[in-house]
Amino acid sequence: MGPHPAVAAIRLAVRRVLHDVLTDLTGHSGIPGRRTPEGAAPLVLVACSGGADSMALASALAFEAPKLGIRAGGITVDHGLQPGSDLRAAEVVTRMTALRLDPVESVAVRVGRDGGPEAAARDARYAAMDEAADRLGAAAVLLGHTRDDQAETVLLGLARGSGIRSLSGMAEVSGGPGRTRRYRRPFLHIDRQTARKACMVQSLPVWDDPHNIDPAYTRSRLRHEGLPALEKALGKGVVEALARTAQLSRDDADALDAWAADAERGVRDADGRLECAKLYALPPAVRRRVLRRAVVAAGSPAGSLFARHIEEVDRLITGWRGQGAINLPGRVEAQRQGGRLVIRQG
Repeated sequence: MGPHPAVAAIRLAVRRVLHDVLTDLTGHSGIPGRRTPEGAAPLVLVACSGGADSMALASALAFEAPKLGIRAGGITVDHGLQPGSDLRAAEVVTRMTALRLDPVESVAVRVGRDGGPEAAARDARYAAMDEAADRLGAAAVLLGHTRDDQAETVLLGLARGSGIRSLSGMAEVSGGPGRTRRYRRPFLHIDRQTARKACMVQSLPVWDDPHNIDPAYTRSRLRHEGLPALEKALGKGVVEALARTAQLSRDDADALDAWAADAERGVRDADGRLECAKLYALPPAVRRRVLRRAVVAAGSPAGSLFARHIEEVDRLITGWRGQGAINLPGRVEAQRQGGRLVIRQG
């Protein structure tokens, strides 16, 4: 008799991702015992909070990795935002160790205030995971985001009035510093209940973060009030539809981003400065992407840069009336000077 359907689903999702990691490393599909070009068995980490999604992911990684000659480890991040968070992190380390993950560690971070509490915690968490992955030499870090998380991300993008890139939600594969394919999200096509069921049938203890039901957090309100209201008004299937929208939006955004990357080379002068007349000739969707790329390259944090910021910069091109410099996140400013757009850190 095979494993429970929920367990089978999460293991299959992880197996596929591990095969992709091996392909990236070696140029071959996953073969048991496959080594990296340096001769060492590759290490894949799971980011585990102790919740149902990440515990299901940790369990599946521990089961599937040895079959492919992959070392499986884990990391948990202690944000220090709740009393006893250090004890909770130590407990998660114990649970991952019990799954025979190795290496396993807890990393404490200091959460700042930039961008609000949720964004600040996310920034601190990813910085810690990047540092650990670099230090341990990990080939990839697996994240337990589910289809439900994807739907919430799309709705948050809609609420902010963001562009199509925000509506594309989270990518199945995304990067860290110098690593374009570091983070993998195997569960974006799996719903939250499947992950919880997989933990239950395997008797895996899980921890439900009280922040996930705290109405002070936007995502929590959306999860417990907004999405249920939408399903009541529109019927079941809202989460699946939003996740599908994310994938369609990502395909469109990827194509436009590639167009913008090519177009950027043609709108700079011999000194590398952006020429306003050539920018004006571009389609608006492409021009705004060129501007965003330039602003981020100047030092503006991508996570703090919203559509309204780029719209203000775009007006220096399309609605020029002698206005002054535009202040942007990261102490970056954009200014029109002599038919050129100058973007730099102040």
